[in-house]
Amino acid sequence: MLPLLGPVPTHDAFVALGAVVAAGVFVLEARRRGHTDERLYVVVTAALVGGALLMRLGTWLQHLDLRANATLVEQWAYGNRSILGGLVGAWLGVHVGKRLSGYRLRTGDLFAAAVALGMAVGRVGCLLTERPGTPTGLPWGLRLDAGAAERLGVPAGVPLHPSFLYEIGFHVVVFALIWGWLRFRPTPPGELFVWWVAAYGVFRFLVEEVRGNEVVWNGLTRPQLFLAVTVPLVLLRIGLQVRRGAYAGVFGGPPRATADVGVGA
Repeated sequence: MLPLLGPVPTHDAFVALGAVVAAGVFVLEARRRGHTDERLYVVVTAALVGGALLMRLGTWLQHLDLRANATLVEQWAYGNRSILGGLVGAWLGVHVGKRLSGYRLRTGDLFAAAVALGMAVGRVGCLLTERPGTPTGLPWGLRLDAGAAERLGVPAGVPLHPSFLYEIGFHVVVFALIWGWLRFRPTPPGELFVWWVAAYGVFRFLVEEVRGNEVVWNGLTRPQLFLAVTVPLVLLRIGLQVRRGAYAGVFGGPPRATADVGVGA
């Protein structure tokens, strides 16, 4: 049986730890690339604030009839958190932070590895406190004890897909690829984060099939509906970059120099 360590506090603790880990990776990569402008602190702070706000409020508008939705206060206090909402909020926060501080360089390459590792840590909290996934006959299915099963509304002792474990593994692998290889390649400024968004969007759409989230339209969950609109746009952007030859030399050219002064992300 998989015991749950606790409800909200455990989840929040790992989310906070993930944010700290992401900040540490961000600082290391910024220093390696020679980004020492103090205005970056404004950008990072705005990203954290924006992510926190939309993580809590991103699932508010779930019904076309506005009267059926919780109030914003109720949503903030008791509503579900949304990783996708948090990512959108962080992206908006970066742009607000740049506008406020006057920082103009792209920062995506600084965030890519940081967000991947931070997400891996934060998802541990989800694994320990949320419903794992749908029933499975695979040998690695997780079994909840009676107390946890009753709290999450799933059968006790039935093996369930460890969907959050799949996601943790995904982010660890992506972090390893970025940190150990891709960040040294001659990628156009900011493209590492674009690639991460595309990869995570596709992965998340697929893993939703075993998450057990509510199906709301045509067999799709709310996250899948959001991703069905946004992921093709990101993939189209990447396709246009490929057509323009922006990635020439990325996979076969010489490695990037350690310092990346003046190049945004």
